[in-house]
Amino acid sequence: MSTYKTMVAAVLMIFFVVSATGAADTAVQAAGQDYTIGPGDVLEISVWKEEALTKLVTVLPDGKIAFPLIGEAMASGWTVAQLKKEIETRLARYVPDPVLSVHVHQMNSLMIYVVGKVNRPGRFELNTNIDVLQALALAGGLNSFAKRSQIKVFRKKDGKTKILDFDYDDVSEGKNLEQNIQLVRGDSVVVP
Repeated sequence: MSTYKTMVAAVLMIFFVVSATGAADTAVQAAGQDYTIGPGDVLEISVWKEEALTKLVTVLPDGKIAFPLIGEAMASGWTVAQLKKEIETRLARYVPDPVLSVHVHQMNSLMIYVVGKVNRPGRFELNTNIDVLQALALAGGLNSFAKRSQIKVFRKKDGKTKILDFDYDDVSEGKNLEQNIQLVRGDSVVVP
Protein backbone atom coordinates (compact mmCIF):
# COMPACT_ATOMS: atom_id res chain seq x y z
CA MET A 1 0.00 0.00 0.00
CA SER A 2 2.82 2.45 0.80
CA THR A 3 4.35 1.83 -2.65
CA TYR A 4 1.04 2.83 -4.22
CA LYS A 5 0.90 6.04 -2.14
CA THR A 6 4.51 6.84 -3.07
CA MET A 7 3.73 6.39 -6.76
CA VAL A 8 0.61 8.56 -6.52
CA ALA A 9 2.58 11.25 -4.66
CA ALA A 10 5.34 11.14 -7.29
CA VAL A 11 2.85 11.43 -10.15
CA LEU A 12 1.10 14.35 -8.45
CA MET A 13 4.43 16.09 -7.80
CA ILE A 14 5.44 15.72 -11.46
CA PHE A 15 2.02 17.03 -12.54
CA PHE A 16 2.34 20.12 -10.33
CA VAL A 17 5.91 20.85 -11.46
CA VAL A 18 4.91 20.55 -15.13
CA SER A 19 1.80 22.69 -14.53
CA ALA A 20 3.77 25.40 -12.74
CA THR A 21 6.39 25.48 -15.50
CA GLY A 22 3.66 25.73 -18.11
CA ALA A 23 1.96 28.60 -16.26
CA ALA A 24 5.23 30.55 -16.10
CA ASP A 25 5.73 30.09 -19.83
CA THR A 26 2.16 31.13 -20.71
CA ALA A 27 3.03 34.83 -20.74
CA VAL A 28 6.01 34.25 -23.03
CA GLN A 29 3.90 32.10 -25.35
CA ALA A 30 1.28 34.86 -25.39
CA ALA A 31 3.96 37.27 -26.63
CA GLY A 32 3.12 36.62 -30.22
CA GLN A 33 3.96 38.40 -33.42
CA ASP A 34 2.46 41.76 -32.27
CA TYR A 35 4.44 41.91 -29.02
CA THR A 36 6.55 45.08 -28.98
CA ILE A 37 10.12 44.22 -28.06
CA GLY A 38 11.90 46.27 -25.40
CA PRO A 39 15.33 46.52 -23.75
CA GLY A 40 16.11 43.53 -21.56
CA ASP A 41 13.90 41.09 -23.47
CA VAL A 42 15.56 37.81 -24.42
CA LEU A 43 14.82 36.58 -27.94
CA GLU A 44 15.34 33.16 -29.42
CA ILE A 45 16.34 33.51 -33.07
CA SER A 46 16.95 30.45 -35.20
CA VAL A 47 17.47 29.62 -38.85
CA TRP A 48 16.29 26.15 -39.77
CA LYS A 49 19.15 23.73 -40.58
CA GLU A 50 21.76 26.35 -39.59
CA GLU A 51 22.96 25.43 -36.09
CA ALA A 52 25.41 28.36 -35.98
CA LEU A 53 22.48 30.71 -36.56
CA THR A 54 20.47 29.64 -33.51
CA LYS A 55 20.98 32.06 -30.64
CA LEU A 56 19.45 33.52 -27.53
CA VAL A 57 20.02 37.27 -27.72
CA THR A 58 19.31 39.97 -25.17
CA VAL A 59 18.03 43.35 -26.31
CA LEU A 60 20.58 45.86 -25.05
CA PRO A 61 19.65 49.15 -23.31
CA ASP A 62 20.17 50.98 -26.61
CA GLY A 63 17.51 48.72 -28.16
CA LYS A 64 19.87 46.72 -30.38
CA ILE A 65 20.71 43.05 -30.70
CA ALA A 66 23.72 41.37 -32.27
CA PHE A 67 23.30 38.32 -34.49
CA PRO A 68 25.79 36.38 -36.63
CA LEU A 69 26.26 37.57 -40.22
CA ILE A 70 24.05 40.64 -39.84
CA GLY A 71 25.82 42.31 -36.93
CA GLU A 72 23.74 44.78 -34.96
CA ALA A 73 20.05 45.34 -35.59
CA MET A 74 17.52 47.58 -33.91
CA ALA A 75 14.92 45.50 -32.04
CA SER A 76 13.38 47.74 -29.38
CA GLY A 77 10.11 49.29 -30.47
CA TRP A 78 9.61 46.71 -33.20
CA THR A 79 7.13 43.87 -33.14
CA VAL A 80 8.40 40.30 -33.34
CA ALA A 81 7.04 40.06 -36.90
CA GLN A 82 8.86 43.26 -37.99
CA LEU A 83 12.16 42.09 -36.52
CA LYS A 84 11.78 38.68 -38.18
CA LYS A 85 11.24 40.32 -41.57
CA GLU A 86 14.27 42.60 -41.07
CA ILE A 87 16.56 39.71 -40.11
CA GLU A 88 15.29 37.59 -43.02
CA THR A 89 16.05 40.43 -45.44
CA ARG A 90 19.55 40.94 -44.05
CA LEU A 91 20.32 37.21 -43.89
CA ALA A 92 19.18 36.56 -47.48
CA ARG A 93 22.58 37.78 -48.75
CA TYR A 94 24.27 34.89 -46.92
CA VAL A 95 21.60 32.20 -46.57
CA PRO A 96 19.33 31.62 -49.57
CA ASP A 97 15.65 31.51 -48.58
CA PRO A 98 16.24 31.41 -44.81
CA VAL A 99 13.53 29.76 -42.73
CA LEU A 100 13.70 31.98 -39.67
CA SER A 101 11.88 31.91 -36.38
CA VAL A 102 11.93 34.67 -33.78
CA HIS A 103 10.36 34.06 -30.38
CA VAL A 104 10.32 35.98 -27.13
CA HIS A 105 12.13 33.67 -24.74
CA GLN A 106 11.82 35.97 -21.73
CA MET A 107 9.98 39.26 -21.27
CA ASN A 108 12.02 41.62 -19.10
CA SER A 109 11.01 44.99 -20.48
CA LEU A 110 7.40 45.15 -19.32
CA MET A 111 7.91 47.19 -16.16
CA ILE A 112 5.72 49.65 -14.37
CA TYR A 113 6.41 51.67 -11.25
CA VAL A 114 4.11 52.35 -8.30
CA VAL A 115 5.40 54.97 -5.89
CA GLY A 116 4.11 57.05 -3.02
CA LYS A 117 1.69 56.08 -0.28
CA VAL A 118 1.23 52.39 -1.03
CA ASN A 119 2.27 49.49 1.17
CA ARG A 120 4.95 48.09 -1.18
CA PRO A 121 6.16 50.77 -3.60
CA GLY A 122 8.54 49.75 -6.33
CA ARG A 123 9.18 48.49 -9.82
CA PHE A 124 6.98 45.64 -11.01
CA GLU A 125 7.82 43.32 -13.88
CA LEU A 126 4.69 42.31 -15.73
CA ASN A 127 3.90 39.13 -17.56
CA THR A 128 0.39 40.18 -18.52
CA ASN A 129 -1.59 43.34 -19.19
CA ILE A 130 -2.87 45.07 -16.05
CA ASP A 131 -4.84 48.19 -15.22
CA VAL A 132 -4.29 50.83 -12.53
CA LEU A 133 -6.40 49.07 -9.91
CA GLN A 134 -4.45 45.84 -10.42
CA ALA A 135 -1.15 47.74 -10.18
CA LEU A 136 -2.22 49.21 -6.85
CA ALA A 137 -3.05 45.70 -5.66
CA LEU A 138 0.44 44.53 -6.72
CA ALA A 139 1.85 47.33 -4.60
CA GLY A 140 -0.03 46.04 -1.56
CA GLY A 141 -2.85 48.58 -1.74
CA LEU A 142 -3.06 52.15 -0.56
CA ASN A 143 -1.83 53.01 2.92
CA SER A 144 -4.00 54.99 5.32
CA PHE A 145 -2.34 58.32 4.40
CA ALA A 146 -2.95 58.07 0.64
CA LYS A 147 -4.91 60.81 -1.10
CA ARG A 148 -7.21 58.37 -2.84
CA SER A 149 -8.74 60.85 -5.28
CA GLN A 150 -5.44 62.38 -6.43
CA ILE A 151 -3.62 59.37 -7.91
CA LYS A 152 -1.79 60.08 -11.18
CA VAL A 153 -0.45 57.89 -13.96
CA PHE A 154 2.60 59.31 -15.73
CA ARG A 155 3.04 58.00 -19.27
CA LYS A 156 5.96 58.93 -21.51
CA LYS A 157 5.45 58.82 -25.25
CA ASP A 158 7.52 60.40 -28.00
CA GLY A 159 9.60 62.35 -25.48
CA LYS A 160 6.57 63.90 -23.77
CA THR A 161 4.94 62.98 -20.47
CA LYS A 162 1.17 62.72 -20.24
CA ILE A 163 -0.47 62.78 -16.80
CA LEU A 164 -3.70 60.82 -16.35
CA ASP A 165 -5.96 61.14 -13.30
CA PHE A 166 -7.22 58.18 -11.28
CA ASP A 167 -9.76 58.47 -8.45
CA TYR A 168 -9.59 55.27 -6.43
CA ASP A 169 -12.93 55.78 -4.67
CA ASP A 170 -14.83 56.52 -7.89
CA VAL A 171 -13.41 53.50 -9.72
CA SER A 172 -13.92 51.12 -6.78
CA GLU A 173 -17.58 52.29 -6.62
CA GLY A 174 -18.05 51.64 -10.34
CA LYS A 175 -17.94 55.30 -11.41
CA ASN A 176 -15.60 56.81 -14.02
CA LEU A 177 -14.30 53.38 -14.97
CA GLU A 178 -12.55 54.88 -18.00
CA GLN A 179 -9.91 56.11 -15.51
CA ASN A 180 -8.90 52.51 -14.84
CA ILE A 181 -6.70 52.39 -17.93
CA GLN A 182 -4.51 49.54 -19.03
CA LEU A 183 -0.91 50.30 -18.13
CA VAL A 184 1.88 50.14 -20.66
CA ARG A 185 5.63 49.63 -20.44
CA GLY A 186 7.26 52.34 -18.34
CA ASP A 187 4.11 53.84 -16.76
CA SER A 188 4.48 55.28 -13.27
CA VAL A 189 1.55 55.31 -10.85
CA VAL A 190 2.01 58.03 -8.22
CA VAL A 191 -0.04 57.94 -5.03
CA PRO A 192 0.33 61.23 -3.10
